[in-house]
Amino acid sequence: MARCSKLVDIGRRQFLRGGAAAAAGAAASVAAPGPGRAATPGARVDYPSTRLANLSELAPNEPLYVAYPDDQAPGVLLKLGQRVEGGVGPDGDVVGFTTSCPHKGFPLSYSAASRTFNCPGHYSVFDPERGGQQVWGQATQNLPQYVLRVDGQGDIYAEGLDELLYGRLSNVL
Repeated sequence: MARCSKLVDIGRRQFLRGGAAAAAGAAASVAAPGPGRAATPGARVDYPSTRLANLSELAPNEPLYVAYPDDQAPGVLLKLGQRVEGGVGPDGDVVGFTTSCPHKGFPLSYSAASRTFNCPGHYSVFDPERGGQQVWGQATQNLPQYVLRVDGQGDIYAEGLDELLYGRLSNVL
C-alpha cells in the first residue's frame, strides 16, 4: 500500500509540545479582549435608562413586577432588607432581575419563604441575595440582573443587564 507523501513523522514529545503551544495561544486570545468585546463573560450590557418604580412602592421581600428592557422582558424589583450584591438605594438592598429562566425561558416565581426564584420547568433555583446565582437545577447561567440606580427623589432606573436575556440572539433592542 502506498504511503501519503504529505505525512509528517513526529514523536510523542514534539506532538505534546505543539499541542501545549496551541492551547496557550488559544487561551491568550480568549483572555485578551478585542475592540467591542467584553473582558469577562457576563459583562454589563447597556440599554436605555428606564424608570421602573420609586422606593416608596417597594415592600420588604415582596416582588414588584416590572418589564425591562422592553415589554416582552418580564422582571421584578425586590427590597431584600439587607445589603446585597448589586443592591441600590439607601440600604443597598434593592435589586432587579428578569423573571424568565435562562435555561428554557419558563416564567420564574419568587418564594418569599425561601427568598429564591424558582423555575417550574426544570426546577432551577436562583438566589437574589447572591446576584441571581443559580443554586440548583438545569440552568447553565445565573439569572440576569438589572443594573440599577436611584436618583435623589427615590426613583429607580434600570440602565442595563449583566447577562443575555433568554430567547434573544443579542442584547440589542
